[in-house]
Amino acid sequence: MAEIIVKFEDKVIERIVTEKKRLSIGRTHDNDIVLENRGVSRKHALLEFNDNAAVIIDNESLNGTFVNNRKISEEVLRPEDVITIGKYALVYHPEAEEGNTGGVSFEGTMVLNTKKQKELLEKDKLERQIVAKFGGSVLIGEENAEFSEYVLDRDVTTIGKAKFVHVRVKGFFVAAIQAKIVRENGQFELVSLGRSGKTKVNGETVDRRVLRNDDLIVVGKTAFRFIEGKS
Repeated sequence: MAEIIVKFEDKVIERIVTEKKRLSIGRTHDNDIVLENRGVSRKHALLEFNDNAAVIIDNESLNGTFVNNRKISEEVLRPEDVITIGKYALVYHPEAEEGNTGGVSFEGTMVLNTKKQKELLEKDKLERQIVAKFGGSVLIGEENAEFSEYVLDRDVTTIGKAKFVHVRVKGFFVAAIQAKIVRENGQFELVSLGRSGKTKVNGETVDRRVLRNDDLIVVGKTAFRFIEGKS
């Protein structure tokens, strides 16, 4: 059974466990997932499930639907993907846990004009331009990087302090080859090869992690942003 964890301002307000093939998401109470906020349209989006995947479909909503901070019209979900609708974050899990609820009711849909919404839309626009420019997934140098953009056009991209690696990083005790990014089946996976604690994604030490759009990768003292090559 699939599970959707609904968060509002980083607080879990509901856990939805379902065997249904379709869930409607919106502000009104005839939806399966009710998000009571004026930034959410009455019939905002749909979640559809089949034996192999879950798909989120935006219902031409006023403020849009985002997956991992990217505006989408339709997207196949992967485990731990984060759907942003208005001020809500919905985390997708293919398998389940439990339940709870909360919210505030409003009438019409309000066009969101918050700082976060503006930042999301601006980031989405910039990322689409980068993907269009390079034609694929890209690492953006954020801190202590030798480049501003690096195209992930190899099946294996090595990261470390050695001169022969594809992406060089800084930091004490970082291995010659500290990590690699492996491209397989249309997705990228970060694999740590060197010292423990020197490879992180979104602040968490990892051994292996499938990368998602907007993930922050830190190897040693060098930080990169992963931009997934979907337009």
